[in-house]
Amino acid sequence: MVNDDTKKISQALKVATLYYRDGYNQQDIATELNISRATVSRLLQFGRDQGLVTVKINNPLAPLQQLESELLAKYAALKRVIIVPGKKDPLEEVGVAGARYLEDIVQDNDIIGLGWGRTVYQVALHIAPKDVSGVKVVQMKGSMANTETRNYAFETVNTFASAFSTPPQYLPVPVIFDHAQTKELVANDTHIKYILKLGREADIAMFTVGTVRDSALLFRLGYFKEQEQQDLQKAAVGDIFSRFIDSQGRVVNQDINRRTIGIDLPELRKKKHSILVAANVAKVPAINGVLIAGYANTLVIDQESANDLLTFSPES
Repeated sequence: MVNDDTKKISQALKVATLYYRDGYNQQDIATELNISRATVSRLLQFGRDQGLVTVKINNPLAPLQQLESELLAKYAALKRVIIVPGKKDPLEEVGVAGARYLEDIVQDNDIIGLGWGRTVYQVALHIAPKDVSGVKVVQMKGSMANTETRNYAFETVNTFASAFSTPPQYLPVPVIFDHAQTKELVANDTHIKYILKLGREADIAMFTVGTVRDSALLFRLGYFKEQEQQDLQKAAVGDIFSRFIDSQGRVVNQDINRRTIGIDLPELRKKKHSILVAANVAKVPAINGVLIAGYANTLVIDQESANDLLTFSPES
């Protein structure tokens, strides 16, 4: 009996060595050892059952998957988290991941509403054309008056629209006006009202967030007086659709908010897909505010920023 067991173990080891180490298939092993293929299969199973063979899968994505699960648990409004390693170029990797996700979810007759900035533009650059019909692409916030500073607004809408073979729907006005009355007059223009209505009706919203650092794009555009900028930097953690928010996602300056043209933030909670794309650890406070307020139900982010976000609290 002992000799029979030893013989079976020895044979199982031969089979396992040929299969796992040398790359033979089961038929090749059967021919090599002059046994049936069924016997090879049984010996492989015997080897696993007896612990002669252990299979270890090294999954490089496992830490990312764990991090995704932890972020889903932290933020109740999130339905999907996509994290990229970000080891080479976080901005481009987030752009690629955002593009692949958008391609997966877009359907016939969807309306895609867009913010602007470098991150959303990176998504645009990596979208592959998809055979869907009736899709509309709309700019969901105004652009800029300072044409010397690039914000990628028109390029982004154009590139998205080209991918889905649809005319781009621009919002061709400054994102922030000097006076609320002027903004209201413009917003009541027939064409502008139509564009804003499309934004409210969008099935998919894709956007990023800004910071309140001196280098922030909205500050460099020259929209604010010095005191206004200082007040925003004290009270806000960043902006979303050019509306400045605090750590809980609340708008911090109603005067500036009334001068801002674009989608109202509570409308984002109604979207089937409200997608925040971000690839910068400096944006973590703003990302946290957006997610606490439930403005995004999907997050595409690089790993370093995701790690910071998981441990971030407004008091830290």
